[in-house]
Amino acid sequence: MHTVLLIIHLLIAIALVCVILLQRSEGGALGIGGGGGGNLFTGRGSANLLTRTTAALAAGFIATSMILAIIASQSSAPRSILDQPVPVPTAPSAPAEPETPVEPAEPSAPLAQ
Repeated sequence: MHTVLLIIHLLIAIALVCVILLQRSEGGALGIGGGGGGNLFTGRGSANLLTRTTAALAAGFIATSMILAIIASQSSAPRSILDQPVPVPTAPSAPAEPETPVEPAEPSAPLAQ
């Protein structure tokens, strides 16, 4: 179920990007469609169709996003590090004392006189 819903979500996202790029841009930046005459739709008809399609795809995108979030939150794995059990601390052992004192090593470089 999760995988099927994720694929539907991705298809809606791709379709939403395509429909947005087909819309006529007011500033002339990225509008691919809606140029001069000879289009399949009239100017007003294509604007209404693309606007409604964008709204429907946006609603579907939001719905699938929310459903995916709900499904992901119902997993059986611990959700947070705070949900995991607290480890029981063990008493630290006393450091081992050396039997004989350790002497510092002699310098490895010769001393200049």
